[in-house]
Amino acid sequence: MTATTTGSAERWGPLWGAKPADWASIEEQQAPTYEEAIRRVGVAPGQRVLEVGCGTGSFLRLAADRGAEVFGLDASEALLALARERVPEADLRQGDLQFLPYDGETFDLVAGFNSFFFAADVVAALREAGRVAKPGAPVVIQVWGPPERCDLTALKDAIAPFLPPPDPDAPAAPALHEPGVLEHLAEEAGLTAQTTFDTSWAYVFPDEDALVRAMLAPANVVVAARQGGEDAVGRAVAAALAPFRAPDGGYRLENEWHYLVASA
Repeated sequence: MTATTTGSAERWGPLWGAKPADWASIEEQQAPTYEEAIRRVGVAPGQRVLEVGCGTGSFLRLAADRGAEVFGLDASEALLALARERVPEADLRQGDLQFLPYDGETFDLVAGFNSFFFAADVVAALREAGRVAKPGAPVVIQVWGPPERCDLTALKDAIAPFLPPPDPDAPAAPALHEPGVLEHLAEEAGLTAQTTFDTSWAYVFPDEDALVRAMLAPANVVVAARQGGEDAVGRAVAAALAPFRAPDGGYRLENEWHYLVASA
């Protein structure tokens, strides 16, 4: 990974905050992935828990309901505004994954769900997570599972023609779900890899309108819509996800997620 001295929040914050209410509807459906992480590492009353890339606060709500003192950081002020409504007791701050505004050895758990790979320098972001975690505390890293086990791969393929061409000089992104990849990045960051696991669940939408509205909310789709027009991208998304439509008109999209639990 190439080291950087600048972060990614300025780029990603406005994109993730473009459709905050629609993104919130997606994030709420991800609760099973958060609950599985909590089941694996535990969240106890009085623990200090930090989520980096906290979005609208769905994970933090679950942790707070278990008695934890919760903290969250996100690049998007628009998403944080919704998180403050969902988790009013949380300490929520806008910031960058690579430059966490917390003292070292502060947290009993640091978690990043589908967030660390948005950092300009993933290793630097993981190093920061380890810095603010107490010695031996778990750092939970969640990424997409294999593309063939994620129905939303069809969404990524559908928006690809609308996205700017990749930088030909940029290094290829590593396949984070492959064995050993997250472990290597974590160890580069000074963390100790402990265990990996996978979980799967399904997004469910009642009809095409709800599906398209939700699928237009993620940052990369916002980029595609700004390039190709929201109507065109919406049609492409609906066509790509048509195979997942049920006879009643609803949609069910199964996806797998891969986790590494490391320790600071």
